[in-house]
Amino acid sequence: MRVAVLIAVVAAAVGCGTSAGAPTPASTSGTSTTSLTVTYWAQGAAQGVSSKWTLRCVPTGGTLPRAAAACRKLAGMKAPFAPLPADVICTDQYGGPQVAVVAGTFRGKRLWVKLQNRNGCEIARFKRLSFLVPGFGSGGPA
Repeated sequence: MRVAVLIAVVAAAVGCGTSAGAPTPASTSGTSTTSLTVTYWAQGAAQGVSSKWTLRCVPTGGTLPRAAAACRKLAGMKAPFAPLPADVICTDQYGGPQVAVVAGTFRGKRLWVKLQNRNGCEIARFKRLSFLVPGFGSGGPA
C-alpha cells in the first residue's frame, strides 16, 4: 500500500514538472508570436512567377485569405513544420512542379520550410499544410 502511494506521489510530481523542451503556456496556443510569409510558385520555382501572402496570429491579420481559420488550424497542430525524419522511406512519385516556402516566426521560433511534391512524404506534407497556400489544389493561386 505504501509503495502504491509513493508511486502516485512521484508520478504526480514528475507530471507537474517542466522540462527544457516543454512548451510554455504562451506557446501552447500555437498562435502566439506567429508571423509567416508564404511564397508559392504554381509552375515551380524555376519559372519565377510567384504569389505571396502573409499571416499573423494574435492578433489575426495579413493577406492570407481566411487568416483566422488558418491560425486556428495551426494552433491545433502539434508540429506542423517539423522536418521529415532522415530515415523515413517515401514512395517514389512526382506530384507536380508546385513549390511553396513558408518563412517567419512560428510559436516564437524562426523557421524556413520548403514544401514541394517530389515524393509521397513531401506530397502528404504539402497537402497537410495546403491551407496556407491558396489555390494549391488547382495548380495556381486563387
